[in-house]
Amino acid sequence: MRWGRPVRSEWRLDPTFLTVNHGSFGATPVCVRAEQDDWRARMEAQPTRFMATLPGLIRAAAEPLAAFLGADANDIVFTDNATTGCNAVLRSLALQPDDEILLLSHVYGAVHKTARFVAERAGATLCSAAVPFPDCNDDRLVEAVAQGLTRRTRLAVIDHIASQSAVVFPAARIAAVCRAAGVPVLIDGAHAPGQIDLDLTAIGADFYTGNCHKWLCAPKGSAFLWVAPARQAMLHPTVISHGLGAGFHAQFDWTGTRDPSAALSVPAALDFHARLGGAALRARNIALAAEGASLIARRLNTEAIPTGGSMGLIRLPWQDDPLALRARLLAAGTDAPVHAIGGVNWLRISAFAYNDIEDFEQLGEIVSTIMRRDDPRGSPAPQLPGNPYASGKK
Repeated sequence: MRWGRPVRSEWRLDPTFLTVNHGSFGATPVCVRAEQDDWRARMEAQPTRFMATLPGLIRAAAEPLAAFLGADANDIVFTDNATTGCNAVLRSLALQPDDEILLLSHVYGAVHKTARFVAERAGATLCSAAVPFPDCNDDRLVEAVAQGLTRRTRLAVIDHIASQSAVVFPAARIAAVCRAAGVPVLIDGAHAPGQIDLDLTAIGADFYTGNCHKWLCAPKGSAFLWVAPARQAMLHPTVISHGLGAGFHAQFDWTGTRDPSAALSVPAALDFHARLGGAALRARNIALAAEGASLIARRLNTEAIPTGGSMGLIRLPWQDDPLALRARLLAAGTDAPVHAIGGVNWLRISAFAYNDIEDFEQLGEIVSTIMRRDDPRGSPAPQLPGNPYASGKK
C-alpha cells in the first residue's frame, strides 16, 4: 500500500497549505462526501418516506461500526460528536451534594466545562487526577487515577487519547481500577477510532464515546456513544424527544428533525479506512508521527515526547501565548496547533494517510523560520518556496 502523496488526490485538500493537523477535525475524502450527498438526495426526494425508514437505517449503519469497534450494535448509538456523548452521560447523573466527579488534569476543555456545570448544579465537587507529564508511563498513569478515587467518586472521566498532549492512556487498566473501586467510568475516546486498535468490550468501561469524523474520515457530525447494557436505562440524550421512555435506541436515534447523512455515511468511511490499509495504516501513521516529531525536535534543538499514537508532541522554545503562536503558524501556511501544558508550549502534529516525512521537514522549516524572525540577532527569514501564505498574501 502506498501512502502520502500517491493517495492525496482522495481528498480535496488545499495544495498550497501544509495540512498536519488531521487530529482536530479530520478530513472527509471525496468518496465519503459523495456517499453523504447520495443520502441527502434520498432524504430530499421524499422526506416523509425517508424519515419513516430512518430508525432502521440508523441501526443498519451501527452494525459495521460496532464490528469495527469490537462491540455489539445494540450498545451503540450515534451522536454529533464525542463532546455530545460526554454531555449525555454527565447530564444523566443523579448527583448529590458532596458527590465527586474525577477528571484527568489533561481532560478536554469542553468536557471539563460540562462536568463543572453538572457538579455546580448539584453541589458536587470536581476532582483532578494529575497526569505525570511528560514522564507518563502506563504504571504512573494508572496510579494517578487510583489515588484520585474516593468513596464519594460517582464517575471517573478518562481520556483514551488526550487532545492536547496526545498521550495514549491505558484505558483497560484504568477501567479495571475504577471497577474495583465501584466507580463507573466514562472513556472520552474522541481521538481513538481509526488512530489505534479498539476493542470496546475488552476495555471494560461503562461508557465510551468516540468521533468518526477524525481518524475514520467520516463526515463532520458523526460520532458514537457505547453504553454497557446495565447502564443504558439511566441514560438520556441531551435533547429529549418522542423516544423518552421507549428505550435506549428510541431516545438517541430520534431527537427531532435533523440531517442524519453523516451517521449514515459511516459505513462508507469504514470501507475507505479498510481500503487504505486498516490496521497497517494505523501502524504506519503511528510510526510516521514518531519519526516526524523526532525530525522537528532535532531541527529546533529541543525534544519530542513519545505519545503512542498518530500524533506527535514537540517542545517549543517560545513562551508566547499559544493562541498567538497558532495564529502565526496559520499565517505561515500550516495548521499545526500549539498547546500550553505545565507552563511549556508544545507543538502537536498529526500523521495521516496523506502525509509523508517531507511534510514534517517543511513544518520544521516553517517553525524555524518563525523563530529566526523572533530573534533580533537572526537574519531576515527566507520566503518558503511554493507557499503563498509565507508572505501573508492569500
